[in-house]
Parts: sequence; structure tokens; C-alpha cells
Amino acid sequence: MKLRILLCLFAFFSTFGVWEASVSELSAQSVIPGPKPKPKPKPKPKPRPAKPRPSKPSASQSRTAILNRLVANMVYVEGGTFTMGATSEQGNDALDREKPAHQVTLSSFYIGKYEVTQAEWEAVMGSNPSRFKGANLPVECVSWYDCQEFIRKLNELTGKQFRLPTEAEWEYAARGGKRSYGEKYAGGSDIANVAWFVDNSGSKTHPVGQKRGNELGLYDMSGNVWEWCQDWYDSYSSSPQTNPTGPATGRFRVLRGGCWINIAGHCRLSNRNFFVPDYRRDGLGLRLALPNLQ
Repeated sequence: MKLRILLCLFAFFSTFGVWEASVSELSAQSVIPGPKPKPKPKPKPKPRPAKPRPSKPSASQSRTAILNRLVANMVYVEGGTFTMGATSEQGNDALDREKPAHQVTLSSFYIGKYEVTQAEWEAVMGSNPSRFKGANLPVECVSWYDCQEFIRKLNELTGKQFRLPTEAEWEYAARGGKRSYGEKYAGGSDIANVAWFVDNSGSKTHPVGQKRGNELGLYDMSGNVWEWCQDWYDSYSSSPQTNPTGPATGRFRVLRGGCWINIAGHCRLSNRNFFVPDYRRDGLGLRLALPNLQ
């Protein structure tokens, strides 16, 4: 009897413990978790100050710089008297059109250190007619009339009195003016050192100023491109002349200096060439002259 009572009590308390445990589990599972705390916002990084970008020069600023450089590259040529035409150092290469040699007296003037480049032409004209493209290559494929229009616009922009050199001014400057050593080409008697011509040009023009300059520091007066002069073409007279400008009228305008496709004999100091003034080709360019820098 006692044993039955003990078994009943044991069974009762065992059942109560299981129920209590189940209630505890249920209570634990029924607890609704509270809201999670919001994370603190991360501080935004301070923006770095932007580095100032170098501004590109405007078209007008670039043109002004190019034209200022063009003016700065005009070389003073002190006036004097020289023998123009087929002088002795030209030897048997001299042609009839270079004769007779004759005395010429010139006033002082300025002339371009370099042939007019494509960058300079484009700064004034807004276009580039050249076959061989490059900012520092001489402009070519320009007629005598094209050169006059370029000079007209250039003078409007600069307030100067640019013009083409006369034929006599061109030859005097190419010979080195009062500093002349009596060379066959502009800058020496070895053409390979001073000129781009058929034997070394690679059938194209080259950037101005790469070959040796002459006694006045003028470059490419032999070779690279022919250079238009102001004068109408005519035969020479044996009479002495002062500041000659050529005949008043004519059919052809004078060119000087030879070009990249010519043989050495055509690049000599006294050699003369001529074309109608509206003629264009890839060997014809120009060099500027000025009576003064004012």
C-alpha cells in the first residue's frame, strides 16, 4: 500500500516537472525581441578641393602668340652695296638670266629668319593649303596672289607693313649682306649642309631652321621651298641701281632659292625663277620683309 502511494506521488511530480518545463520553453519562445538600435551614421568624408585645371589658350591667344613670334623673328639687314647676279663663285652653273652681274645699293630692311610656316599662315588665313602638312613646315601651294592676301590680313592684325622682299633684297640677304663670305649657296658652299634639295629631302619639305643658317642667321634661303618676290620678272641691266623694284608691269613674278625637288644648281644664290602670279604648287612658298619694325 505504501509502495503504491509512493509510485503515485512520483508519477505526479514527474508530470508537473515536464509541464513546467514546457511552459518555460513556450514563454521563452513567445518573447518578442525589441527593436535593434540603429547604427550610428558614418561621418561623410570631406570633399577634397578640386585641383585647378590649366586652361587651354583660346584661339585668339594662340594666334597672338604665333604672330608675336613671327614679328620677333624678323632679322635686321643693314643696307649696303653688292654685286647682284652671276658673280665668280657661281662658276659655270650661272645661266644667261643671271647676267650681267651689276651693282645694287639697298637701304636697310628686315627679313624673316624663316620661311612662313603653316602655323603662321593658318593663324592669319584660317586654312592650310599645303600638301605636306605640319605646323613648322613651310607653307606651300600658294600663289603670288595668295601671298598678297595673306600679307594684307597680316598687316591688319599686326599694324605692321609686311610685304614680300624685292628680288634685290632677297639676294642681298641670302648672300649675307655686309657679312657675306662669298658663298655659292645661302650659308656655305656645301649644299648638303645648308639646304633641303633633291638629294637629301626624301621628296618632301622639312621643318624650317634645321639646316645651317647663313651669315645673318637666315635659314632655308637655299632649298626647301621657292620663295615669291615682289618683282615682275625682267632681264638684268648692267647699269648700277638703287633700291630696284623691277619693272612696272609684266607677265611673270620672280621666285628665288630653289626647293626640295631641285638639283643643287637651282638652289644657288644668284639663280632666278619665275611663274605667272596665280600659279600654285607644292614647292612654292614665301618669306616676309619689312621696311622697319614700327
